[in-house]
Amino acid sequence: MQASSASTVASSAASGSALRVGIAGLGLMGAACAARLGNAGLSLAGYDVDVARRTAFTGPGRTAVETLAELAECDVVVLAVFDTAQVEQVVEGEGGLLAAAQRSGRQPVVLCVSTCDPDRITALGARCSIAGLAFAEMPISGTSGTLARGEAVGLVAGDEADLQRAAPVLEALCPSRHLLGAVGNGSRAKLAVNLVLGLNRAALAEGLVFASELGLDPERFLDVLIGSAAYSRVMQVKGVMMATRHFEPLQGKLDQSLKDFRLILEQADARGQALPFAGVYADLLEGCVAQGDAGRDNAFIVEAIARCRRPALSESPA
Repeated sequence: MQASSASTVASSAASGSALRVGIAGLGLMGAACAARLGNAGLSLAGYDVDVARRTAFTGPGRTAVETLAELAECDVVVLAVFDTAQVEQVVEGEGGLLAAAQRSGRQPVVLCVSTCDPDRITALGARCSIAGLAFAEMPISGTSGTLARGEAVGLVAGDEADLQRAAPVLEALCPSRHLLGAVGNGSRAKLAVNLVLGLNRAALAEGLVFASELGLDPERFLDVLIGSAAYSRVMQVKGVMMATRHFEPLQGKLDQSLKDFRLILEQADARGQALPFAGVYADLLEGCVAQGDAGRDNAFIVEAIARCRRPALSESPA
């Protein structure tokens, strides 16, 4: 994977302040995108089906719009919605971006930052190209918190000319990026990254629960882990949440992790590849959702593991 060149970014960023950027979806990731883009001095228009989120989208350089179609007036439209079906609906559905762009004669670059089914995103990109709408993707590796701090990594895919037009937005969102080729490859890379990341979260949760059962203080043991050969970055992002069992502020929802792992397992199954660890993790997430924890931070996986108790061994007969 190749990082974006500084010269390209510099030349494109010079005109970035003239861009108007739309954001479809103002949840955790959409709000973090707005923070990054606003800090870069870009003019923003925001839309969400949730009226409360639209109402909260206020501040200098921000305008909440009442319809999705109004975003087609922007130069770049960032899609930060939940899943592939919502991306398809936002682009191709009634009142969506494609129809609005065709009516107005505008040609925005639609940039999807959601984690999606790579095959469906590839097909959507092809349909958009035929219809004259520029479509690119940059799934974001990181939480809403790491994105807001400029620490997330962008997985960029799309036509070079479209990416050039969107370069100031790409740079504002993720200074660290990888270019991956055609639309769909960003989603493929994101699923593979999320597989490793999710299993890292699960391993950390299991290790903290085990240490606690052995009588160790989880917070002190977290410091041991961070300095040990077992280190992974997830320890610093989610470790304190897990060690203290305090899951606020919310950074990434458990149902979003489950959505991603369902996609991962579907993609693997289609290729005849077993992913045994991923299957176990997905089952734990399914259990959390079944118990009403879908909206919790994905660090809540530590509670799911703590609930896994073996029956006490009965005493052997004398």
